[in-house]
Amino acid sequence: MTTLTNGLMIAAGIAALGNWVSVVRRRPTGIYVYKPLTLVLMIAAAVALDPRSSTQRTWFVIALVLSLAGDVFLMLPTDAFVPGLAAFLLGHIAYVVGLNQASEGNWWFALPIVLITGVLGTRLVRGIRVAGHSELVAPVVAYVLTILVMVSSAVASGNVVAAIGAVLFMVSDSFIGEDRFVRSRPWQPITIIVTYHVAQALLVISLTT
Repeated sequence: MTTLTNGLMIAAGIAALGNWVSVVRRRPTGIYVYKPLTLVLMIAAAVALDPRSSTQRTWFVIALVLSLAGDVFLMLPTDAFVPGLAAFLLGHIAYVVGLNQASEGNWWFALPIVLITGVLGTRLVRGIRVAGHSELVAPVVAYVLTILVMVSSAVASGNVVAAIGAVLFMVSDSFIGEDRFVRSRPWQPITIIVTYHVAQALLVISLTT
């Protein structure tokens, strides 16, 4: 990566750390500043780097911009869960297109991801119904299927860095669903944000590997 890209990624890491501290200390102001700033810096880093595929980079930048929109929706004091879900769903679709620009097509490697997602998705849908939010079942199922395709695409691509990033993205999303609809635990918010930021960083880095 270029010197500029490295500097932007380091800055994104510092902003992410500020976000993590704000989550642990429950400081909304810090979250409002550092959460979007982290993605803005990652977007800038993705634009500045020298990618293996410029087309793939374009789709990844689109995915990052949509993720930024999702971050803003989900951190608002009002309940904007559905718009946030929609933004991230579109972001995953962009990642799918980007990942398949340079893929080795090893789809058999993705079979364990399918099985794990099936178990987690069933648990999440059950939690949504128990919580009395049956109207969210369809959009959440659509989201789960989309992230399944995204992670499977990353694993099948043969790019180890992208695969790890995609799996961590799924871990982060799984904890969001768990926290909101199944069982909330004190350690989940920090786990969600750390795995999310590391996932996005690895997906950006994967453009050069």
